[in-house]
Amino acid sequence: MQTDVPRIVIAGTHSGCGKTTISSGLMSALVAHGLEVQPFKSGPDFIDPSHHTLICGRTSRNLDPCMMGEAGILRTFADATAGADIAIVEGAMGMFDGSGGTDVASAAHVARILKAPIILVVDAHAVSRSIHAVIRGFKEFDPRVQLAGIIYNRIGSERHREMIAREEVVPAVGWVTRVEEYEVKSRHLGLMMAHESHGMKDFGRVIQESCDIEQILTVAATAQPLTVPQATAPGSHSAHPRPIIGVAHDNAFCFYYQDNIDRLSRAGSEIRYFSPLDDAQPEMDAVYIGGGYPELYGSALERSKFRKYLREKVMEGIPVYGECGGLMYLCKSIETDKTYTMLDVLPAQTIMTKKLQTLGYVRGRFSTRSLWTGAVAVRGHEFHYSRVECEPECRFALRLDQGTGIVEGNDGLTEYSTIGAYTHAYFTDAFCRHFVAAAKAFSRR
Repeated sequence: MQTDVPRIVIAGTHSGCGKTTISSGLMSALVAHGLEVQPFKSGPDFIDPSHHTLICGRTSRNLDPCMMGEAGILRTFADATAGADIAIVEGAMGMFDGSGGTDVASAAHVARILKAPIILVVDAHAVSRSIHAVIRGFKEFDPRVQLAGIIYNRIGSERHREMIAREEVVPAVGWVTRVEEYEVKSRHLGLMMAHESHGMKDFGRVIQESCDIEQILTVAATAQPLTVPQATAPGSHSAHPRPIIGVAHDNAFCFYYQDNIDRLSRAGSEIRYFSPLDDAQPEMDAVYIGGGYPELYGSALERSKFRKYLREKVMEGIPVYGECGGLMYLCKSIETDKTYTMLDVLPAQTIMTKKLQTLGYVRGRFSTRSLWTGAVAVRGHEFHYSRVECEPECRFALRLDQGTGIVEGNDGLTEYSTIGAYTHAYFTDAFCRHFVAAAKAFSRR
């Protein structure tokens, strides 16, 4: 199979150069141009894709070679771009910054996989001619990537622009001045989510005025056709009703890879979204609680009728998988400015911290003693400002070869048919089959 959708990767010289704002603004400008824009984000990010999705009206997908492999990236890209006029991939960190100080999973790596030209965002604040030395370094550092255009950010004045424009290493496609009214505030896990701020979407007007949209489209059209490896065909499903996997999705729990949801559906489940904040008794045969910000909604989660309902379902044996924020919710309590009572299923307490506890990729395997996962391999990442203090009787279902987990490489705290892990996993087909089978078994009780 081949795909030839026009595409570009928006990379940056470093984190904080304005790459996210400009990527989102460009998406908004292209949508206003009348195009179907399919957004992507390189790396294990949940927050930036929420802005992309709001802007484009198409779900933003993560592209991460560490978790997906190169073939997985190509398949996700091809599937997601069906019906799109153009694909915009926002890179992570600096253009060449990958896992563990390597090139792997960098924006440049993703661009090579996708045969996509790169437009580089450079921060021009307090610099003029010297910026060309930086650009020349990026252009020559890896000849395997096509650096096709530059967007200069934080231009101070027309004179500032003229000083930079006197020389050109790579063609300029945009000159963006700093506009503070559109900046999105941050919190401990990154920027505010899209439902909390529309600044990224509104920045499209600035991009339309500051960038050469036609030239950017011309650059995107230079991308070469991609050959996409075929995926393994999903197994056939019986005529019996599909088990319902309830996916917690509200302001408290909002970190999900769309590929995970799609794979659970393809494995034979019906996906139904619900809110632990608002829904009292949603119908479901298994529960998936992703990451997010339960610590910001401790009081509401404590008062919610759903908390008692889910605890009763857990006692009945419903399969539950929670990750990061979901893990915190499944524990006895969350301690922030005060202590809030949570589900009290897993024998542990969560304590919010002011310092980042861990950040990085995760690799491991579920124990053969796990109730329903099987001994499947896990790849993902971890990123949190909390710690889980376990009681002596704690049992773990997941052993990590790479990563910290809850404590010393142990993750996947388990009780009943419930598993809670700090790992944000990129689900394998095998994991999804096990999860759906456990939901089906519970539905037949």
